Amino acid sequence: MTENPLDHAETIRAFDRSGMIDYCLNAAKWYQEAASLAQKITVSYPKPANIIVAGMGGSAIGGELFKDWAKTQLKVPIEVNREYHLPAYANSETLVLVSSYSGDTEETLSAYFEALQRKCMIYCVSSGGALIKYAKKHGVPFLQVPSGIPPRAALPFMFVPLLVYMEKAGLVEGVMGQLEETISLLEKISKENEVEMLTRDNFAKTVAQHIGETAPIIYGQGIYRSVAQRFKQQFNENSKSAAKWEVFPEVDHNEIVGWEGRGEQCRYFSVILIRDNDEPVEIQSRIDISQQIMERAGLLMFELKVQGKSPLAKMLSTVVLGDFISVYLAVMRSVDPTPVQTISYLKSSLSETGVREKIIAGLEKL
Repeated sequence: MTENPLDHAETIRAFDRSGMIDYCLNAAKWYQEAASLAQKITVSYPKPANIIVAGMGGSAIGGELFKDWAKTQLKVPIEVNREYHLPAYANSETLVLVSSYSGDTEETLSAYFEALQRKCMIYCVSSGGALIKYAKKHGVPFLQVPSGIPPRAALPFMFVPLLVYMEKAGLVEGVMGQLEETISLLEKISKENEVEMLTRDNFAKTVAQHIGETAPIIYGQGIYRSVAQRFKQQFNENSKSAAKWEVFPEVDHNEIVGWEGRGEQCRYFSVILIRDNDEPVEIQSRIDISQQIMERAGLLMFELKVQGKSPLAKMLSTVVLGDFISVYLAVMRSVDPTPVQTISYLKSSLSETGVREKIIAGLEKL
């Protein structure tokens, strides 16, 4: 019988050479630091007519999480913009929250440039780079967060400031109270999934072991739409795995049919269902029936029951659990979770197009 690498802390550390697991283990500390840092935010703009979070990848997911968390409170439209160009409606009544951990993301700098041209209200969150340089040059307010963290692990610093900004702007409430519960719960999640714990007692390791070489599909609903998306991204970058995410009830209007008669093909996939004891009855019924259909199709299924009381605690504790699973899956696949060689190659190749230089030239002229 093959020995399980996840049952040996030294094996995990050997593959995880840059210590991605430590960002999971110390999640509570990072969120606490992010909450403290975000208190520096000052709001001087009037109430916006609409809000855009401009960012990519690990910097944009904070906007998606905020959008889901705030949808029962926020009375103005919010959109996450993952493109070079802002939507046509962006104008002086639009608040553009520019989110780039590195400060050098090409698409985000382009969106920042357009926001300036359209005289939008702008607030930047970044660790440095060109974004902070030009925010200073243009007199745009910003929050500078700690540098040196892999962007996907910097989620606390890219998400919490959005929450705090919106609360200080009077657009949402309850942020600090929910953050207190969240930080306490994250300490619990980290202890339950620590490196030294054997797989049989560790939920994240158990899920990673069973996913094995399959491509994970994550299904969310409600506020867990963006949580499912975050899972997918972490499987891509940490586990170097193909993955996808979908949302109920939309799943039941198309995707569920895709599993009909797939037979042998289903063994290449595994499904993670994000479940909440407080699911609306209509959603609970849909997920239960859909789960039966997928199990009959031969899919490997996992239920992940969320913990916590407040929406924020539920969301972020589930996010961190997904982070743990993705790192342990990387170890199962004998890869270091931190390097993203394909993205590095892509950025290097794109640098030859001259697009970034044109954006920088435009920013210099303003």
